[in-house]
Amino acid sequence: MSSIRLPRRGALLGAAGLAATARRAHGQGASPPAIAAETIRPRAEWGAATGDVTSDRALIWSRADRTSRMVVEWSTDEGLRNATRVLGPFATEATDFTARLDLTGLPADAEIFYRVSFAGPDAGAPLSAPVPGRFRTAPASRRNVRFLWSGDTAGQGWGINEAWGGMRCYETMRRSNADFFIHCGDTVYADGPIQAEVKLPDGSTWQNVLIPEVTKVAETLGEFRGRHRYNLMDRNVRAFHAEVPQVWLWDDHEVTNNWSDGKVLDQRYAEKRIAQLTALATRAFLDYAPMRPHGADERARIYRKLAYGPHLDVFTLDMRSYRGPNTHNRQEAPGPETAFLGREQVTWLLRGLLESRATWKVIAADMPLGLVVGDGKDAAGRDMFEAIANGDGPALGRELEIAALLGAIRHAGIRNIVWVTADVHYTAAHRYDPARAQFRDFLPFWEFVSGPLHAGGFGPNAPDDTFGLEVVWQKAPEGGRRNVPPTEGGQFFGEAAIDGRSGVLTVMLKDLTGATLWQRSLEPERG
Repeated sequence: MSSIRLPRRGALLGAAGLAATARRAHGQGASPPAIAAETIRPRAEWGAATGDVTSDRALIWSRADRTSRMVVEWSTDEGLRNATRVLGPFATEATDFTARLDLTGLPADAEIFYRVSFAGPDAGAPLSAPVPGRFRTAPASRRNVRFLWSGDTAGQGWGINEAWGGMRCYETMRRSNADFFIHCGDTVYADGPIQAEVKLPDGSTWQNVLIPEVTKVAETLGEFRGRHRYNLMDRNVRAFHAEVPQVWLWDDHEVTNNWSDGKVLDQRYAEKRIAQLTALATRAFLDYAPMRPHGADERARIYRKLAYGPHLDVFTLDMRSYRGPNTHNRQEAPGPETAFLGREQVTWLLRGLLESRATWKVIAADMPLGLVVGDGKDAAGRDMFEAIANGDGPALGRELEIAALLGAIRHAGIRNIVWVTADVHYTAAHRYDPARAQFRDFLPFWEFVSGPLHAGGFGPNAPDDTFGLEVVWQKAPEGGRRNVPPTEGGQFFGEAAIDGRSGVLTVMLKDLTGATLWQRSLEPERG
């Protein structure tokens, strides 16, 4: 769909008001019933999504175009015969007319079919056209499990180009029939204006679908929300969300590039308060993320654990909310400036890893551990760093926190940990080994990087030897090219498959077409 036009007045009117408006438009005392019904019927054109699926519950998300009540029907029968009907919350202006419902009491390891409708607030108001979806609950026994991960959607000005087929990587991933997908952040690019046309290196023109909210940097709540709505205008994204459960993290571009508490905003921003932008971006993200909220006192918490059967626990991290400011990152002792995950999150992660009985513990992060990601210069002319790594050498700055984490994992004897991430806009397989490292108090582990989903291609980034990073394989733009367009094929995602009998984890790094570029099978360590 090329655009979504919302009836702004209609969103504020009840059914009676809408009907009266229709009558006045026709110059009659009564509208034809069909016209009146369509006028007051809510619409749900942004699709539906499932999030944080476990063995007995699933979070259902959708959006209406006006105040209305969410209604979900679900069944293990594809025709939804004998469906269970559950009334959800009202979608109101306070949440940008989004709504989510946590379905509970679901059967384990079952294919669940559902449809979402919205009912107008007035008695007798017609339901919206239903939005269908499906998912499979997590297993209680040892069956095969397959999940995907990637990041970076609609970045660097590459928006929805319908002539190219829209955001094609989402359709490729949909066809994989995975159990779930981890979005490792940069779900939107709030700081990246999208233009109507972009000239491509071959002389042709990339044409973007536009809405007002994406043509400038986001500074208002409506503009942040508009970024999320924009991605849902793509038919591939909506189809993917309807069939593949989501697990969302966030990174910097949900707010602005390389943000931390010390971020200085550029001349594009009239709003110079980074805390204000962060608050608005957080609210918009939580409106649109198909994510099960924590309690009221932790509503904005993003890090969480997802248990997916005997073989798999997924730990999702938040590398934004608790970090200190981006600095030269070479402090010799821990302190507020060296925080990255923050003490509370590190404690939570260690406790969860220690308690986990799953064969594999997958840590989903928004940034790689050992790649150098710069952030300009400080006032003294020193290099500043956006991520953890600060160049070869001993653990310093933010590396101190990661060193403590890795050391604690080793001393607790926690094995079979794999990291998956995105952020750097290329794909790679990394092996961390104490035999190659400056800091050696840790167990070897793998980190797999994949992205972007639909953004410019960059990289590769320089590896840091602090934790012994070995680049086993990578694919990035050649010749140091930056912001390579999606048309050149540099869009990537990862796929991980766990064999239900053996517990072997096979990791595949894939491209836009679904072709496997690199593959490795990992035997779980026993005992």
